[in-house]
Amino acid sequence: MNPTPSDEQAEFQAEFVAFVQARQHRLLRSAYLMCGDHHRAEDLLQDALVKLALRWRQVRHGEPEAYLRKIMYRDAVSWWRRRRRETLVDVVPLAAGSDSAEPVADRVVFAAALARLAPRQRAVLVLRFFDDLTEARTAQVLGVSVGTVKSQTSVALRRLRALAPELGELLAAGRER
Repeated sequence: MNPTPSDEQAEFQAEFVAFVQARQHRLLRSAYLMCGDHHRAEDLLQDALVKLALRWRQVRHGEPEAYLRKIMYRDAVSWWRRRRRETLVDVVPLAAGSDSAEPVADRVVFAAALARLAPRQRAVLVLRFFDDLTEARTAQVLGVSVGTVKSQTSVALRRLRALAPELGELLAAGRER
């Protein structure tokens, strides 16, 4: 018995839903780190998922996650280019001497410094260190050479150190892992 078009459509839809459910939290985190704003990250991911859904039949057997990350990266860069203005961030003062405040303060400083990087540098750091992709895989997702990934990583880390010298210990600890 041959599957009807509606059976086929239901199968594609079920595959897509399973794909999204398995990866949505990790992808949302990546989107947030790329753009630095929770609401913008949700919009970025949602728009990318809509574009992926439209091409699901063609990309489902390939590497749909790489396709989705490329969409998110390109859309984030396009949004940034349209926007082209600096966003000031107020740092919330934290209670001194509080043990639980230190990791929060580090995250606030890190997020502010990350937001000041160029979109490509931010994307390279997110893909390399938060999504734990190899240099080759990062290059493939971004559509650039491995050499570009290496140089952008180096420049971005140097700039992070300059923007937030207080994170020097954290950056050194991350290198030792």
